[in-house]
Amino acid sequence: MEKLQMNSAPLFSEVDEMAEENLNPLSEEAGFFCLATEARSGTQVTQPFPRSPKLIRKPSRNSPKASETSSETMKQRIQECFEGLHVALQEDEQAVLDMIEQDCRETSSKLNRILKDWNQHLALLQKHITVMQSAKDGPVESLKQLFPEDFKMTCCRKKLDPAEEEIKMNEEKAQKLMKALRNISKDLKAQLQQKTLLLDSSNVAIDRQTCHKQIKVSPDGRGMGLSTEDRSVHDDPLRFDQLYCALSCFAIKTGKHYWEVDVHCCPAWAVGVAYGSIQKRGRDKGAKLGRNRCSWSLEFQDGHLTAWHNDRHLALPVTAARAAPNRVGVFVNYIKGRVVFYDAVTMRLLQEFSAVQTAVFDRAHHQFTEPLYPAFRFFTPTDRHTGHNHMEICDLSL
Repeated sequence: MEKLQMNSAPLFSEVDEMAEENLNPLSEEAGFFCLATEARSGTQVTQPFPRSPKLIRKPSRNSPKASETSSETMKQRIQECFEGLHVALQEDEQAVLDMIEQDCRETSSKLNRILKDWNQHLALLQKHITVMQSAKDGPVESLKQLFPEDFKMTCCRKKLDPAEEEIKMNEEKAQKLMKALRNISKDLKAQLQQKTLLLDSSNVAIDRQTCHKQIKVSPDGRGMGLSTEDRSVHDDPLRFDQLYCALSCFAIKTGKHYWEVDVHCCPAWAVGVAYGSIQKRGRDKGAKLGRNRCSWSLEFQDGHLTAWHNDRHLALPVTAARAAPNRVGVFVNYIKGRVVFYDAVTMRLLQEFSAVQTAVFDRAHHQFTEPLYPAFRFFTPTDRHTGHNHMEICDLSL
C-alpha cells in the first residue's frame, strides 16, 4: 500500500500542474471579477494589466493641442518669410548707402585737391603783392630788378580747368536711383495687396455653351477671341445670340473669390459678374452687362472707363497718370454682397459695388440672391477688324 502511494505521488503532481495551467485563464477572469467586487465593497483594488498598444486611443490630429501646434508652426514659417524680406531690404539699403558714401568720398577727395591747388596759387599771389607793396616807394631801378620788362601779370593768373566744374556728386545717377526705388516701392505695395487677394484666387474658365457663336475659346478655356466667322454650333437657350458675351462655368455661391482678366489686346471690353438667369436673347438692356439688376460690370469703350449696374453708371477718370487698365482684377465677397474691380497691375481700386460704398446704385440689391458667374463682353468693332479682340483669364496659381 505504501508503495502504491509513493508511485501515485508524481502522477498527482503532474495532474495538479496541468489543472493550474488550464485554470490560469479562468483565474485571470475571476481576478478581474474579484477586482470589480472588491471595488464595490470598498476594499483595496489591485490595478489590472495595461492595455495592448493597439487598443490605446491615439490623440486625434484635430485635437486642440495638435491644432495649436500646427498654428504655431505656420506662424513661425510666415515670420521666417517676412524676416527674409526684411534682411534683403536691409542689405540692399546698406549697399545703396555705401555706394552713395563712396561717391561722396571720391568727390570730396577731388575737391580737396583742387582747393589745395588754389590755396598754393593764393599764397603765390599774396607773395607778389607783398613784394610790390614794399617796392612801390623805392626807386624805379629796384622795380625793374624785381620785375623784368618781359614780366606779365598774366603769369599770376590760374587757368580754370573745365574738368573742375564737372567735379560733383553724380546727381543723374541719384535721380535714377530714386526713381527706381519709387517704382520698386509702388510695385511692392501692389504685390503685397495682391498677395491677400491671391489667397482667394479661383480657377475660372469660359463656358462654351454660353458663348456667342463668333467667340472662339482656346482649348484650355481661358482665352477667347472675337472672330468674323460664325462657329458651327447648335442653337442653345443658354447661348447669347445677339451680343458678343460669355459667362464662366464657375459658379459663385458663397465665400470670397478673385480672378484677373488680361484685356490689353482688346480695344473695347466689359468684365464683370452676372446671375445665370441673365437674359441671353436679343440686344435689349436685359442682356447687356451692367444694364440690369442681374449683372455688375467694368466697361471700357471709346476711351471711356465706366462702372455699370442696374442701367446706372459712374465715369472713372482716364488720364496719362491713370490710364485704362491692361489687366482687370475682380473680387467677390458673396456673403457681404461685394464686387470690387482693380487695376491688377498697380492694384488701384477702380470701383466697388456694395451696400456701404455704392451711393449711386441700388444699395438694397447688394445681397446676392443667385449664384454669380464671371461675365465677359466684346463690343462690335467699328472697323470690322477683329484681329486684336482677345481676352485672357490669367493663371493665378501659386
